[in-house]
Amino acid sequence: MATYEEEVTLFGVVGSPFVCRVQIALRLKGVEYKYVEDDLNKKSDMLLKYNPVYKMVPVFVHNQKPISESLVIVEYVDEIWKHNPILPSDSYQRAMARFWSKFIDDKCVAPAWKSVFIVDEKEREKAAEELNEALKFLEDELKDKFFGGDEFGFVDIAAVFIPIVQEVAGMQLFSSENFPKLYKWSKDFHNHPIVKECLPPKDQLFAYFKARAQSLAARK
Repeated sequence: MATYEEEVTLFGVVGSPFVCRVQIALRLKGVEYKYVEDDLNKKSDMLLKYNPVYKMVPVFVHNQKPISESLVIVEYVDEIWKHNPILPSDSYQRAMARFWSKFIDDKCVAPAWKSVFIVDEKEREKAAEELNEALKFLEDELKDKFFGGDEFGFVDIAAVFIPIVQEVAGMQLFSSENFPKLYKWSKDFHNHPIVKECLPPKDQLFAYFKARAQSLAARK
């Protein structure tokens, strides 16, 4: 049973894959928390107070101590609530999980986003090529049902962005033909009861991505 439940708050936005990462971790651990919905276009004073550096969700507040950045939060949750471990117990395997999770953020997230939402066709094609190269590495790395083995773990949670983008875009970022292991993984992970419970409906996901794309376009 989780502790400190009455002092756990998550600031988020419906449809955000990064918020979903944290929600999956909390659901896996059975941690009860207060969810506070924020606004991408008009960020709350509390969000700006708790995350003055990036001014983004998710922000996790535990015992009045704020933590930002989704994977940092997931690691913290795993350290505080020891049952149902997310990171491997072996030091080397734990380091590899951190490596591949960073690889996903560095090499998969941005090109996946661009390959779907960027207007310029050449830039979109370039992003799709970059994503394809990155997915080749993940295909080779996937040895079991999940990156975490028989049960999903840290890398799987980091990679939730990929099946979400595929769902929202209504397109195949990868298929059973070119990436058979990743394709099966995406189906198994997306349909896992814990993951399924944390993912918003497709219309809410699409609304988030559309608002995010408009927000980024307005900055140019």
